[in-house]
Amino acid sequence: MNQLIEHGTERRNKPATAANGSPITRIKSQDLFRQMRELEIDHGGRIYKLRLTQLNKLILTA
Repeated sequence: MNQLIEHGTERRNKPATAANGSPITRIKSQDLFRQMRELEIDHGGRIYKLRLTQLNKLILTA
């Protein structure tokens, strides 16, 4: 995710980094959903659902 850095009234985007300083991979939500409103993620054998709400917010549920 982008971190917004403020310098007075000027704002610029800074690439996000993990706590160890390595860059974080960014994936656009439109690339994940591909014209759908819901997808499933298998994480260690447990299925999670990622949904787009009517207000275009993300909800992750187990």
